[in-house]
Amino acid sequence: MAETIQLNVEGMSCGHCVKAIETGVSELAGVDAISVNLQESTVDVAYDNTKLDKTDISRAIEEAGYAVKGLVDPS
Repeated sequence: MAETIQLNVEGMSCGHCVKAIETGVSELAGVDAISVNLQESTVDVAYDNTKLDKTDISRAIEEAGYAVKGLVDPS
């Protein structure tokens, strides 16, 4: 089932950072779309939650060298 999350991510400062996160997360099976907002330090990911979960996405971001500080409250 499709789900979208927004994560707070620390350590992003340039286009290379954006590309590294996009590449790492988009390689996960089940990711439909990813959007990185450098100014807000957020990463939005649309994914199939029957194929992966939030932990998998966070791990991919951390393996790219960035710190996930949690989910952004949708309210």
